[in-house]
Amino acid sequence: MSEGESRRIAHELMSEPHIRGRRVSVRQVYALIEERGEDPEAVADRYDLDVADVYHALAYYHDHPREIHTVEQAREDAMEEFRRSISRPEGVDPDAV
Repeated sequence: MSEGESRRIAHELMSEPHIRGRRVSVRQVYALIEERGEDPEAVADRYDLDVADVYHALAYYHDHPREIHTVEQAREDAMEEFRRSISRPEGVDPDAV
């Protein structure tokens, strides 16, 4: 199997790597487990996944840092573009909280 290929990770949905046949992204699995401290088995149960899928998603995240960074940057850019495109009443600044 060549680098970038995986039996458990797919790329045809959401423009980012996700668990094959599911809408759960590699970044989502990473965030739940490594940023929020959730248990991998609990994440697997919540999304009706095999726990091996969860661990494979984590491994994929760490094995493909450039790809993940590119996806994260694209998401950040899209959100920034969205924020700029929203019409706001004059004098309303969402950053002035």
